[in-house]
Amino acid sequence: MHSTQRPHIGLGLPVDDPAQLPTWARRADALPFSTLGLLDRLVHDNPEPLITLAVLAGATYRIRLQTEVLIAPVHNTALLAKQTATLDRLTGGRFTLGIGVGGRADDCLAAGIDPRRRGRRLDEQMTLLRRAWNGEPYGADVGPIGPRPATPGGPRVLFGGFAPAALERVGRFGDGFLGAALPAAHMSGLFRQVEAVWQKYDRPGRPHLVAQASVALGPDATVERARRNLRAYYAFTGRAEYMTKGLLTGAREIRAAVDAFRSIGADEVVLYCWSSDPDQVDRLADTLF
Repeated sequence: MHSTQRPHIGLGLPVDDPAQLPTWARRADALPFSTLGLLDRLVHDNPEPLITLAVLAGATYRIRLQTEVLIAPVHNTALLAKQTATLDRLTGGRFTLGIGVGGRADDCLAAGIDPRRRGRRLDEQMTLLRRAWNGEPYGADVGPIGPRPATPGGPRVLFGGFAPAALERVGRFGDGFLGAALPAAHMSGLFRQVEAVWQKYDRPGRPHLVAQASVALGPDATVERARRNLRAYYAFTGRAEYMTKGLLTGAREIRAAVDAFRSIGADEVVLYCWSSDPDQVDRLADTLF
């Protein structure tokens, strides 16, 4: 049975003005928001997420920090093990590794990775990451890679994606699932599939289920900037206008979306803000808390 308790509310950080992000983080940390999420792309005008979240960790005290999602195949695996363990250790266990294969070939090509192997590479990476986080030797002729994370066994891992292989990884390697860019009526099916995979692998408890919605709450200039940023980010999909139409811009529809995600069992809803106007933090808090 999935949970129907009120979900935690996180904020997905905008990427169009990285210098604003410490302000976002401090404001959110002083309010009841649960998480700060940050997207990952290589061939895009966005800040590198692990470096950025390390900066934001120093600006906050209690809020969780989450990649959403990190495109693991473009990262060196041994270095990624060290970076994520360090971030978890420095934050006292406040780090969540949202992870996936990514949807653009150019990110892989820029990193010198075969796009056709990115799924298999992620499977291999997860085995090595878990080994490193547990303090085991990294390989036959390689010792352990420290530091040990604050979270036993490594930070919480959430897989993002839509393909059956992505959902399968939740049961094999993960702690939960992060679903993006779908309304609750469509997300429900993915959540139920994830729960079925969880049972298939005889995992204890239940998977942590996170939904994401795109929002912009504020004056016309804030909303229009968010729409421009959404179009630019999703241009490669050929569905940029569809994604832009899904932007939630009113308090009532944002509350309705959160309630809908609660009804399908979301443990957390991350409201992804596509404009760097930091006053959105307070507007969203007034709307939801």
